[in-house]
Amino acid sequence: MCKLFINANPYLWKSSTKSLRIDGMVTSVRLENFFWGTLEEIAARDDMTLPQMITRLYHESIDAEHDLGNFTSFLRVCAGRYLSLQIGGLMPSAKSISIASLDADRILMEEDKKLH
Repeated sequence: MCKLFINANPYLWKSSTKSLRIDGMVTSVRLENFFWGTLEEIAARDDMTLPQMITRLYHESIDAEHDLGNFTSFLRVCAGRYLSLQIGGLMPSAKSISIASLDADRILMEEDKKLH
């Protein structure tokens, strides 16, 4: 079992920092390359650049009154949920299907049913 993880390409767990501008303010985010790749895939599904998607996540989180004290952790969880929803069959894995076109309320309800 562990060989699948231990012998994975070390590039995946190396961190890299990306600088982006949110509301005119430059910020840096440091994540492992695995998460950057997953976030780039999410952005591409909705024809956005990575900075555009991160800015949108930031704004929508603020609008939902979330405490974003650890935005980097939030981005990791977003990437993990994306993969988990695909594995659980709640989100199509076809990259041609935009995430914005999905029925988020239905997916969240189905996910909640699976958790209880």
